[in-house]
Amino acid sequence: MRQIILDTETTGLDPKEGHRIIEIGCVEMIGRRLTGNHFHRYLNPDRMIDAGAQQVHGISTEFLADKPRFYQIVDELMEYLQGAELVIHNAAFDIGFLNYELSLLRRSDWKLMADHCSVLDTLSLARLKHPGQRQSLDALCKRYGISNAHRKLHGALLDAELLAEVYISLTSGQESLSFHEAEPVKAIDIDTDSLVLKPQSLALRVVEANAEESEAHAEYLKMLEKASNGQALWGKLAKSTIQ
Repeated sequence: MRQIILDTETTGLDPKEGHRIIEIGCVEMIGRRLTGNHFHRYLNPDRMIDAGAQQVHGISTEFLADKPRFYQIVDELMEYLQGAELVIHNAAFDIGFLNYELSLLRRSDWKLMADHCSVLDTLSLARLKHPGQRQSLDALCKRYGISNAHRKLHGALLDAELLAEVYISLTSGQESLSFHEAEPVKAIDIDTDSLVLKPQSLALRVVEANAEESEAHAEYLKMLEKASNGQALWGKLAKSTIQ
């Protein structure tokens, strides 16, 4: 499955107030491995940047003066995103801005992001997996031991790269995003005759999940099933058992 981890920086918080995208950063992942095929652009928004927003990302109006407008890169961007699953933290924010930018173009080929991509919101996934805890990108990096010491300010490409690591940890199954195949694990010889299981060591207390926990677990499995594009192992085992 081809996935694009995407992030944007903007002039403010609400496109309804005329705020625009000033940076787009994307990293491509195929089969849960980074490919190195990134997309990164700064954009001239043709408007001032809110002071609060500039404090977050550090991008100035002067820096963007010679950068292209959104309409000049939209074909390249949409062809890059076409058919992929977008992995976004707080997807409603970024998709809202992208749809607003597309609406300003009034083109028949690029109207809504939903016409070209599916979306997975890692914020919703994190809330489901870690209810009641902080779910910011920084908080998730700390929770999963992902170094973000170099993140002094928000940046679309940097945040997309960090989110890729966070996404893998959230959906389990892999701890690193190496560009190369992992080295084979060496077998360890074990003298099985020397292993002795004492009956008393098997007397384990079984704690059954309550109804609320079972429901939360079922919802989490559904989320992971979607994230793996139907390739989750438990899903295959369930189907084979039913057959």
